[in-house]
Amino acid sequence: MTNAALAELVTELPEGTVVTDPDILASYRQDRAADPNAGMPLAVVRPHRTEEVQAVMRWASANKVPVVPRGAGTGLSGGATAIDGGLVLSTEKMRDISVDTVTRTAVVQPGLLNAEVKKAVAEHGLWYPPDPSSFEICSIGGNIATNAGGLCCVKYGVTTDYVLGLQVVLADGTAVRLGGPRLKDVAGLSLTKLFVGSEGTLGVVTEVTLRLLPPQNSPCTVVATFDSVEAAANAVVTITGKIRPSMLEFMDSVAINAVEDKLKMGLDRNAAAMMVAASDDRGAAGADDTEFMARVFSEAGATEVFSTSDPDEGEAFVAARRFAIPAVEAKGSLLLEDVGVPLPALADLVSGVEKIAAQREVMISVIAHAGDGNTHPLIVFDPADEAMTARAQLAFGEIMELAVGLGGTITGEHGVGRLKRPWLANQIGPDAMELNHRIKRALDPDNILNPGAAI
Repeated sequence: MTNAALAELVTELPEGTVVTDPDILASYRQDRAADPNAGMPLAVVRPHRTEEVQAVMRWASANKVPVVPRGAGTGLSGGATAIDGGLVLSTEKMRDISVDTVTRTAVVQPGLLNAEVKKAVAEHGLWYPPDPSSFEICSIGGNIATNAGGLCCVKYGVTTDYVLGLQVVLADGTAVRLGGPRLKDVAGLSLTKLFVGSEGTLGVVTEVTLRLLPPQNSPCTVVATFDSVEAAANAVVTITGKIRPSMLEFMDSVAINAVEDKLKMGLDRNAAAMMVAASDDRGAAGADDTEFMARVFSEAGATEVFSTSDPDEGEAFVAARRFAIPAVEAKGSLLLEDVGVPLPALADLVSGVEKIAAQREVMISVIAHAGDGNTHPLIVFDPADEAMTARAQLAFGEIMELAVGLGGTITGEHGVGRLKRPWLANQIGPDAMELNHRIKRALDPDNILNPGAAI
């Protein structure tokens, strides 16, 4: 790529949109997964409008330059890893939002953070439910790229359940509108759903129409500690077989102690597991659900069960669960997973991870959105220790193989990215893999959109 060719792109866009400062470029090489194989981009492009994204993609298509779409850079699977000589297309400057209270929808550009969308719609008496643990720092565009979930998705669903429409710029610069502010619409193929979770490999999302709900009721919270992770996991199956809680979260002993080291909440350091559950059903039904979960925990062998209807007390435990990843990360570098299994296999997955940790002699903490079987094994290692790093990488693959062997998935909400791509074919099989490739070739024949990621 010549300087003259890049200069053509610079002249097509507003001043300052294209960045080539080496120090700034370096800060866009990796997302939070810190892929060690990240390249150095030719430039970072930070558009404000769909038309500017179109100009970028037309230029990239004409010059066969790879483009890596990027949101807030909080991804955990290497989906926004820069490529040598390519562009990083950051949507961080795309921050418009409008709220329609009649249709209960919001039209949002992808650069807004999840928390900012929640706050903006709350001012209109509405609620946007998807709530990744990183909701304060992750972007809506990134949430759509990976079909992010979160703590309340056991009851309220994941990102795709709230996406009614998209505007997407394709590899050749064509901008298409898919769906819209309609709750029921089956005209044509379900292309909106195709782009949600596609990790920037099929197009660049420049606008999204989100479905909103009335505000969530204040939940009642139940916290239980166990001296056995299997007992805690089995309690999950009993609960979800009868009710749908608004939250059902799991932390193992490593996570409990890591959080307690930082937050000093008085958590039980001797517990093997802690469950944080909640119900937001109003009135007697909510109280019945809370009492039911407390009873299930006790009958499953919980060493302590605590219930509260005080929102501040409940939120303190939710905050502890949200803080688990950064707390464990303070103990060393992490390989983060988000494998999921059918709920009956949850106990087998958790105990299997324990065995892998012992066999590979690495610390692995397991936290989970237990209510839907989505777990986050966190492998802690010292990158300066080559032998430990090798063992951690082996454990990383073995955990995904364990999940698939239990009828599960290598990713529930973080995406395949680059770090988990080698294990994708084993899960979905050769025929589905080829179908993925056929769709990719149809929409991006020159493979310039996030090549090497996801599929």
